[in-house]
Amino acid sequence: MNDYIKTMRPLVGSRPMLLPGVRALISNPQGEILLQRRTDMPRWCLPSGSVELDETALDALKREVSEETSLVVLEAEPMGLYSGPSQKFAYPNGDEIQCFSIAFLVRRWQGDPRADGVEGSELRFFAPSRMPDELVAIHKSTIEDYQTYRGKFILR
Repeated sequence: MNDYIKTMRPLVGSRPMLLPGVRALISNPQGEILLQRRTDMPRWCLPSGSVELDETALDALKREVSEETSLVVLEAEPMGLYSGPSQKFAYPNGDEIQCFSIAFLVRRWQGDPRADGVEGSELRFFAPSRMPDELVAIHKSTIEDYQTYRGKFILR
């Protein structure tokens, strides 16, 4: 949890917070997408997180990917913006958020994927047509859009 959220949570309690965020669609040469198994719930998700104060969306993407996967983003392309009621999410502790997230395609990266053991317990590449059933709901439409993406920025 970043410093801004740590500061705001005591003020708003578990009530919903609007959070700017980033999502990484990290693909390998076979077109498979890297997912991480969350440690706080039995769900798979895209590497993702909140943009911190004084940070650009691209900087946030690079930081989150590095923290959660040990990978270095060499090149990223914004694919879409995900917002609105379909992006509500509740953590196991009851904290609620509504995401306003930019999804980035990451086709060029370096390193070996390694789970951080804090936010994620496992990393694995999945074919877009064979996603696990235990997928975080707010990431489903992002992955579906990836399968049909043809270079036009998506607004959801």
